[in-house]
Amino acid sequence: MTSTTQRSGLVWLWLSLLLFAVDYVTKAVVVANMELYESIKLLPFFNFTYMHNYGAAFSFLSDAGGWQRYFLSVIAIGISVLLLYWLKKLPAKSWVLCCAYSMVLAGALGNLVDRLIHGYVIDFLHFYYQTWHYPAFNVADMAIVGGAALLIFDAFRGDNAQEKKV
Repeated sequence: MTSTTQRSGLVWLWLSLLLFAVDYVTKAVVVANMELYESIKLLPFFNFTYMHNYGAAFSFLSDAGGWQRYFLSVIAIGISVLLLYWLKKLPAKSWVLCCAYSMVLAGALGNLVDRLIHGYVIDFLHFYYQTWHYPAFNVADMAIVGGAALLIFDAFRGDNAQEKKV
């Protein structure tokens, strides 16, 4: 590693790689062992349910005719490049922001790979209560939400001059 990489937030890419790998492996296990729409009850409120999502969050744009695959892929690539740039600019000791950016990056890349390979995102985590069902999601989605939560946390905690000082 160069001294720039050691001092920058790029050292947090290990987290992106770990989350990406977990996302990839869990999706591969689901595809290899389940039929589309098959559901395995694990808890009274949680199933593994294998689904394809052709759109974005909550299946937004899923019925758009196919162009959304490329549109969402371009957005994911743009966001990933931007997050890498921000990580390079951040000091590694800014752990909250570095962690947040790394998590969102992992999620964006995990879903991007699905879109590029399959044309859809593989979802399988399904929470419900009686007749209410939360849309199925995956590990990449959890990484994005977790990273966004850390960004909100960082915004509310205010500037920490020692941590953000370059």
